[in-house]
Amino acid sequence: MKYRILYAEDDETIAFLTQDSLQTNYEVVHCADGKSALEKFKSDSFDICLFDIMMPKLDGFELAQEIRNLNSEIPIIFISAKTLKEDRIKGLKIGADDYLVKPFSIEELILKIEIFLKRTQKNNSEIYLPKVGKYIFDSKNYKLSNASEIITLTQRESELLKYFIEHKNSVVKREEILKALWGDDDYFMGRSLDVFISRLRKIFADDDSVSIENLHGIGFKFFER
Repeated sequence: MKYRILYAEDDETIAFLTQDSLQTNYEVVHCADGKSALEKFKSDSFDICLFDIMMPKLDGFELAQEIRNLNSEIPIIFISAKTLKEDRIKGLKIGADDYLVKPFSIEELILKIEIFLKRTQKNNSEIYLPKVGKYIFDSKNYKLSNASEIITLTQRESELLKYFIEHKNSVVKREEILKALWGDDDYFMGRSLDVFISRLRKIFADDDSVSIENLHGIGFKFFER
């Protein structure tokens, strides 16, 4: 799975060239202004942020400050034409991890990205939060969330959803699920499983990208398109 980069840059040419150079190794989500980048950060999960400073609606400094209020750990690299020492110092005081001046070398940018990703992977106590349909799934804290709502799952519901994600688009037998999550496959455990699956179906009822198919006499198939 590729690391995900949130990239905010209003210059179309620079954005295209940078994204084109990075997307071989990373999944790059580009936003043309600071406000849309902030909304994207709130509704999705990323491993590192690359921000221009001079952007409409919300400049890079303001955007980084908002991001830091939401997440104190994610690496932030500024990429800017602003060359004054005062701008560099301001960016670092806000909480940015590095500052590259335009025009910059793609090789240097990739090197910095790799350094911060390795450092974060080594030291970060947060787990990777996968996206499931329109939600971000935090299995450790039993939560599904997006920009407008947070759904708290039971421990069993969270474990079941995690199991489905790990086996998505594949047939899983009922007894395999029961033994993996409960350690047994008796009748009463099976009835509990049906209740939890019904609950998950209700949560994703209005999301066409996620479905749980019942295969009679066999098991289930969790689809994520």
